[in-house]
Amino acid sequence: MKALILVGGFGTRLRPLTLSVPKPLVDFANKPMILHQIEALVKAGVTDIVLAVNYKPEVMVAVLKKYEVKFGITITFSVEKEPLGTAGPLALAREVLGKDDSPFFVLNADVTCEYPFEKMRDFHIGHGNEGTILATKVEEPSKYGVIVTQSNSTRIERFVEKPVEFVGNRINAGIYIFSPSILDRIELRPTSIEKEIFPKMASDQQLHTFDLDGFWMDVGQPKDFLTGTCLYLSSVAKRNPELLAPASEEYVNGGNVLVDPSARIGKGCKIGPNVTIGPNVVIGDGVRLQRCVLMEATHVKDYAWIKNSIVGWHSSIGRWSRLDGVTVLGDDVHIGHELYINGASVLPHKSINTNVCEPGIVM
Repeated sequence: MKALILVGGFGTRLRPLTLSVPKPLVDFANKPMILHQIEALVKAGVTDIVLAVNYKPEVMVAVLKKYEVKFGITITFSVEKEPLGTAGPLALAREVLGKDDSPFFVLNADVTCEYPFEKMRDFHIGHGNEGTILATKVEEPSKYGVIVTQSNSTRIERFVEKPVEFVGNRINAGIYIFSPSILDRIELRPTSIEKEIFPKMASDQQLHTFDLDGFWMDVGQPKDFLTGTCLYLSSVAKRNPELLAPASEEYVNGGNVLVDPSARIGKGCKIGPNVTIGPNVVIGDGVRLQRCVLMEATHVKDYAWIKNSIVGWHSSIGRWSRLDGVTVLGDDVHIGHELYINGASVLPHKSINTNVCEPGIVM
């Protein structure tokens, strides 16, 4: 089997983190975002993975080469000379995706969920038609494009964009599986799979929906990255609780705390709920952490408080300082002592020595 991951370009929504590494390599729950997807794809029998990119693929080559060896798979880059939308990349990667009769997955690089690739594969093969869309249920469907199925069927009838009246609550979750025949529908030009290809497939009765169990989140921007981390940690607590710090640890305060074994934690700390602590992180005494992500080699000094924030690699937080309000620190950022940072995005290699009280500041 094969898979195409839509990586995209500059990762502007997740800056300043993506100023240092490409979006697929940003750490999510202590491993690169794309590694979560690769592991799940391999488990479902995928052996060929294509990354559709339009910006600096060479930065990712060395990292992904290690995954090729580790999992015994082939990873290739399909580089767009111009942005091709969400369907054009399939045509560009036709040589790999259409090389045999096996179906292939297509997914967005910044979607996280309990990837049901094995179940989707079996469902898709079972109905025998051209495409399957993973669907997730939402509370307010009027904000989205809604999938409408035929009565008592998984076959998709039509799509309704931001419906005024209730027609359903299933939306496109950004993960698909297709039979290679879909490639005959797509030209090598900028094309939207959602607006140009799916309606025709539905009209031909060739498109089905498969419901997602569990959480789903597009983690392509900081506030959703934090929400997605919380959902992911809650999922881990149910499926693999042994991966989280046990409640018996003195510092755990509320559960769902993921700590790399190399991290060092001081005395009298209160950590949790919903905290990720990366490799080689050093946390001083009396530190309070809630709903935050600390990436590799960060240093949080005594009695600091971090909440609703992402601390990028090799950064440091001074004594008695506080971060809140979806603050995001890039790589190698240093916050002085006794400061309050609220909702700022701080570019890499900066030192901050004054309070930042207005959200949305870029420094």
